[in-house]
Amino acid sequence: MAEQLWKGRFSKAVDSRVNDFNSSISFDARMYRHDIRGSMAHAQMLGEQGIIEKHESEKIIEGLKGILADLDSGALHFDPNAEDIHMFVEQVLTERLGDTGKRLHTARSRNDQVALDIKFYLKDECDEISKLTYELIETLIATAQEHYDTVMPGYTHLQRAQPVTFAHHIMAYAQMLTRDLGRLADTKKRMDRMPLGSCALAGTTYPLNRKRTAELLGFEDITYNSLDGVSDRDYCIELASAVSILMMHLSRFSEEIVMWCSWEFKFIELDDAYSTGSSIMPQKKNPDITELIRGKTGRVYGDLMTLLSMMKNLPLAYNKDMQEDKEAIFDAIDTVKLCLSTFIPMFRTMTVLKDNMRKAAAKGFINATDCADYLVKKGMPFRDAYKITGTLVARCIELDTTLEDLDIKEYKKLTDVFDEDVYKAINLETCVMQRNVDGGPAPEAVARQIEQLKAELRNYNF
Repeated sequence: MAEQLWKGRFSKAVDSRVNDFNSSISFDARMYRHDIRGSMAHAQMLGEQGIIEKHESEKIIEGLKGILADLDSGALHFDPNAEDIHMFVEQVLTERLGDTGKRLHTARSRNDQVALDIKFYLKDECDEISKLTYELIETLIATAQEHYDTVMPGYTHLQRAQPVTFAHHIMAYAQMLTRDLGRLADTKKRMDRMPLGSCALAGTTYPLNRKRTAELLGFEDITYNSLDGVSDRDYCIELASAVSILMMHLSRFSEEIVMWCSWEFKFIELDDAYSTGSSIMPQKKNPDITELIRGKTGRVYGDLMTLLSMMKNLPLAYNKDMQEDKEAIFDAIDTVKLCLSTFIPMFRTMTVLKDNMRKAAAKGFINATDCADYLVKKGMPFRDAYKITGTLVARCIELDTTLEDLDIKEYKKLTDVFDEDVYKAINLETCVMQRNVDGGPAPEAVARQIEQLKAELRNYNF
């Protein structure tokens, strides 16, 4: 068992089962780069402030660089018996440097060290998730630009409602994902406060230059209350919330793809590389990726609830309960990155079945509103036009036909306002093209939407 660096107060070693229960290195080892970089900045600041000798500060930094290189190369392996990554690094440093290594922890506690490491790590993870989200948005935009004229039914209550285009439909998700980018950026902005120097809970008597440490680590600012600095975990909760919303958007999109792949819709076909088959039914081609994303969304929600439940009744300042933050937030970020990195190529390689979309749009009387609008534009009150159009739909159902194919005589039985030009007015392409209002499905409107979104995306540097 690795020696506990805090053992001075204790007369005997901790029980091995307690050590296993207490240990976090199995999951916090992933933060080793951020832990070491944080320690290097701390050591540099200590030397600059004269808290430790400059030559010792330099020796510590070189020692930490060596540990980092050895861990990266595999020459050094994590000790599974170590309590956590922080103690492991310090112990290795002490083994290599002797008393000089022991000076690293001057004016620092594990409480503020842990808070630094996880903030430092999650800042980078925010960037990684944002990059993948940005890539997906770019993928959706590229696909939309290929399908300005691809007519499909728009739905409410999962009933065919009005004609839209495939471009318009997928750009709705691009808008959602762009808001997710904003949430991730906001989350990162609020976590960009460096807690090191808060120490255990009450700061320190040493003359630290906390802003210098923040500068060395690339933090925008420091935390301004030592109690808050070590006990705050709302940045974990906020990130879990942001990725939960992102996963919700992916799940909604996945649900539609599941439906679109079915024979009942057959709007798209997924590439074989992103589908699976059945062990017994040879005809099956299953959209398993999208189904898994739906399932993993619930998993990320669970991570968020874990964090909220863990923090809800903790007094200030640090409590061991807070060790439970890492597995939950790590799982959330791992899951969302896995889902995004799989969804992007799946979407890029799928085949859009344009003819099937157009045929579906031709059914269901989704041009009925346009028929009513035709009468309104000729002077009829909307409610009268609505009633007449509803009667026409009932007649079409009776005759097993569509508004586009219904004889003009049937139209004129209800009102002489109808003329041959009604067929142009209710043509699906016309219905879409005339909806050129900002935010509408007309190709020109979607093109404007894309340009607006591209301008917004230029605020992000990936």
